[in-house]
Amino acid sequence: MKEIYRETLGLIDLTTLNATDTVSKVEALVQKVNNFHSLYPDYPLPASICVYPNFAGVIKAVRKDPEVHITVVGGCFPASQSPLEVKTLECIRAVEDGADEVDIVLALNAFLDGKYDEAQHEIAAIGKAIRAVNPDVHLKVILETGALKEASLIEDASYLAMEAGADFIKTSTGKLQPAATPEAARIMCTCIKEYHRKGGRMVGFKPAGGIATAEDAVLYYNIVNEILGKAWLNKRYFRFGASRMANNLLSALEGKEVKYY
Repeated sequence: MKEIYRETLGLIDLTTLNATDTVSKVEALVQKVNNFHSLYPDYPLPASICVYPNFAGVIKAVRKDPEVHITVVGGCFPASQSPLEVKTLECIRAVEDGADEVDIVLALNAFLDGKYDEAQHEIAAIGKAIRAVNPDVHLKVILETGALKEASLIEDASYLAMEAGADFIKTSTGKLQPAATPEAARIMCTCIKEYHRKGGRMVGFKPAGGIATAEDAVLYYNIVNEILGKAWLNKRYFRFGASRMANNLLSALEGKEVKYY
């Protein structure tokens, strides 16, 4: 079990998405990542640090290890209720400032009205725009599964996002309840498996929202392992959106309470 704790520690998008975030708070979080191996040399660093778009440059200026990616929530997160031009510009600016990964929210205002083509066009347009700045940038699409009340809607949203060019599909913003659930995770992972079977492209999976405990980490790790297999059990294809989980995993590994992050 401890090996899974250790492995999942390196799959975390270490997240701060608060209205009270400041430059100094983000800098302090990045310095904790920079200094992590001085205290815990045997454990992996997080996969990325996830912030609002205006802080991408802050992370870039302070971060020491480029293997820790800069992730931003873009596209007018979390509601995605703005014109496409505004969403796209925000994402472009973040990538210009150094973002390696951009998490956007499925346009529920279109999707829930049955306007699938419009929702898909938004994802494709943002993906094209940010890849014109950096061809290697990763686009994650948040489905907000708590707003999708039927399994068929989660399936439709999963395939729509993948077909539009998403590198990852993600459960939730964490701003709406219910957030991540094992049921939604199983549906999404099954869709990823089928999409890969038909076309050969591997798409990543990111559970986020309400995931905090070491037990949560093991639960979702086992879902991915069971449905998608070991090829997905790495940070290229599997992430956790979490802020508290890192400390809880460290506590489980160390056998005592740890409040590092």
